[in-house]
Amino acid sequence: MLLSTACRRLGNSSEAIGIMEALARVQPESALVQLELGRTYAACGHGSEAKAALERALELDPNLAEAWRELSEQRLLAAETALADAAYTQFRRLATDPPDLADAYAAFDQDRLEAAEGIVRQRLQGGTNEVAAFTLLAAIALRHGDDLAEAAAINEVLLRADCDSSAREQLARLMIRQGRTGEALPLIERLLAAEAGNSAYAVLKVLALQLAERHAEGLAMITQLLADRPDDADLWLLAGNQRRYIGQSSEAVNSYRRAIELRPGHGMAYWALSNFETFHFAQPEIENMQRQLALVPRLGPDATGLEFSLGRALEDRGEFAAAFEHYEQGNRLARATFDYDPKATTAFVQRFKATFTSRFFSERARWGRSAGDPIFIVGLPRSGSTLLEQILASHSEVEGTRELAYVPTIARELAGPPETAARYPENLALLGAAQVEALAARYLASAQLHRPLGRPRFVDKMHGNFASLGLLHLMFPHAAIIDARRHPMASGFACYKQLFNPGMNFAYDLSELGLYYRDYVKLMAHIDAVLPGRVYRLHYERLIADTENEVRRLLEYCRLPFEPQCLRFYENRRVAQTISSEQVRRPIYTSGMEQWRHFEPWLEPLKATLQDLIDGYPRFQ
Repeated sequence: MLLSTACRRLGNSSEAIGIMEALARVQPESALVQLELGRTYAACGHGSEAKAALERALELDPNLAEAWRELSEQRLLAAETALADAAYTQFRRLATDPPDLADAYAAFDQDRLEAAEGIVRQRLQGGTNEVAAFTLLAAIALRHGDDLAEAAAINEVLLRADCDSSAREQLARLMIRQGRTGEALPLIERLLAAEAGNSAYAVLKVLALQLAERHAEGLAMITQLLADRPDDADLWLLAGNQRRYIGQSSEAVNSYRRAIELRPGHGMAYWALSNFETFHFAQPEIENMQRQLALVPRLGPDATGLEFSLGRALEDRGEFAAAFEHYEQGNRLARATFDYDPKATTAFVQRFKATFTSRFFSERARWGRSAGDPIFIVGLPRSGSTLLEQILASHSEVEGTRELAYVPTIARELAGPPETAARYPENLALLGAAQVEALAARYLASAQLHRPLGRPRFVDKMHGNFASLGLLHLMFPHAAIIDARRHPMASGFACYKQLFNPGMNFAYDLSELGLYYRDYVKLMAHIDAVLPGRVYRLHYERLIADTENEVRRLLEYCRLPFEPQCLRFYENRRVAQTISSEQVRRPIYTSGMEQWRHFEPWLEPLKATLQDLIDGYPRFQ
């Protein structure tokens, strides 16, 4: 084998092959000899012979990791992509971690992320398994919540190992988080081509189809998955979510109940049930939740979901003290799962105010796209944004989409990695008119995927876009921007009792909630000062009290003629993919307006933070 390698490196291909073929004839049952024969054929450009030798090596020893990696490369060269990916998956399952990265893996497991990253980068400089190193860097970035660093590391992995399905899956999940379903779906299709029976990939495709508004396809996939795995509780939860989004409420409830039958401690299935405004838990269900809470692991989604669900169940029964106890415990469990510094938001608002002055905007008055297609709804969650979107989407010229992630993605890219994030929004001053125009064009192209009806206007209700109002105004100086605002205590408590999808890190502590609301109000007040009249503020309480007049004023601001069907928004059968999807299919009701008052004795940390804003909040009769 040494002689063959020497000959090959000297360019004597035929002699190298002859030596290895002779050795293979003498030792036909040696997997290692077949592996080296395959490598020799491959190095000499004999692809089909290389594949045959490598396949023979794996017949002799299916656990020979390097043979799987070599076979993956040869299959990829032969354009057998699915087979190549499948072979590399086998390699990943058998390969061992590089010993020189052991300290980095240990630091990662102990959540010492900075130490882990430092070791990896040091090893990269000295020479190590680069695929393993960048894979670990991607995992570190994921835990940090740094999308840019995660994407960069994953792309480095795929540059070196195009058939790495684990990296491709992580990239697809990242794109789904960012709303980039058009890019994620081809990645998922490739994953499924290599492993058609992989349920995790199938579920990933269902999630992507949901985001792409392809609900019939998503439901069909879930139905097929359930036919194959009828006892999978998580699939029943996913089916319930999909059915709820498209308005099949009773079918959704049945799906959630089935998930609970299969796994009685399924906290997220209970939480999904509790999100139905018209659903109320029966006493036996409450008792089961209480029993399961004592049985499930204290740290994890089941316990968190059960705490929030019990809070909702007991609130419905008027047992407010006991309900708050469960809400409080649920919030503590959720808050313990991530790092969050409220001071960072306050500092950002100060930099925002210093950057976006009247002069800043006047010097760039003619920048951006003249198109008024987007209607942006900003504010805090649980402040009526879904209702506003449903009203607007009932207009013949307006299309409802969802909480589009494209503006936050652009903002993150402009901010750069965490160590340089303080450059944003200040670095917007360095952009030229052409760059802003390009960002606006990119946003519109991305949003086009969510406009199947082709109407002239569309709604983007990503509430957190208030933090990007400077960028929004530069890109779309004529777009409608609506600030959906609700009473500080009502908004704060509605967030506190809600178990959100990842990202709402401000919502799980009453004091932090109050600080976030204050920062939001300060930022909006600054925009009012430097761009008077630019943002239309709609108070939720006024909309409920005087719906028709408020809708007329809203449409006038959006430069839309009044249409009566906007008052019959609940007849609109469009899919609303939020926790308010059921509420917007009912006429306006007032029962939730003052719910926070039942819990006022326990909301002092929130009230103390917001007292002046509470005192100054408009009163509506």
